[in-house]
Amino acid sequence: MSEKVQLLLDGVKLMVMGMVAVYVFLVLMVFLMNLLSKLLAPLGKAGFLEPAAPVKKAPAKKAAGNDAALAAAAVAAVKAHTSK
Repeated sequence: MSEKVQLLLDGVKLMVMGMVAVYVFLVLMVFLMNLLSKLLAPLGKAGFLEPAAPVKKAPAKKAAGNDAALAAAAVAAVKAHTSK
């Protein structure tokens, strides 16, 4: 075989090995996470693990300035852009 074909085959082999390694890692991670959730579930029911406190969202701040002027500027920008 020529050198270019051999390099191409080596590249494909390396790519497949990398994809298999990632797939095996992800399957192992999912399996271990499921196992840990089953092992730690009794601790949550017994009261050892506290549920996370809900996060309170801050109210949105009103933008300072004149809304009418902002709307007029937006309309003018759209008209200027579409008139080109």
